[in-house]
Amino acid sequence: GVWRQTRALLFKNCLIKGRTKKSSVQEVLFPLFFLFWLILMSMMHPHRKYDEVANTNLGTLDTSQLVNFIVGYTPPTRMAREIMKKVAFDNFEDGIITEEYLSEEELQEASALKPSNFVGVVFKDSMSYQLRFHDSIAMSSIYMESR
Repeated sequence: GVWRQTRALLFKNCLIKGRTKKSSVQEVLFPLFFLFWLILMSMMHPHRKYDEVANTNLGTLDTSQLVNFIVGYTPPTRMAREIMKKVAFDNFEDGIITEEYLSEEELQEASALKPSNFVGVVFKDSMSYQLRFHDSIAMSSIYMESR
C-alpha cells in the first residue's frame, strides 16, 4: 500500500541524489552561501540605535512669522480638505490661508509666483504626503526603514 510506495519513492530519490552528486552538493551549498552573504551584508551595514531625546518645552509658536502664509495642496480630495482645514484653524488663531490646486503642475506654478511665503503639500494617499518648497522637495523620514 502506501508504505511500500513511500519507501520506493524515497529509495528512488536517494538513488537520483547519489548519481547526481554535483547538483546535490549545489542544492546544499548555494543556500548556505547566500545565508553567509546576507549575514556579511548585515554586518557591513549595522542598524543604528539612537539615544532617547528628552522631553523639552519648545515654547510658544511665533505666529508673527506666519502672516500672509499660504499653504497650497493637491489633489483636492475630501480627506485633504479635512486635513488642511484642521491645520489652518485648529492650530492657529487667525488661520493660515489654504489654497487647493487640481494638479502638481498648478501647485508648482503658484510656488514660482509666491516663493517667499508659499509651501505646497502633495498628498500621495490618505497617510503620506510631500512638502514642496520653492525649487525643492522635503520628504518625511519618519517611516523610513533601514536597509
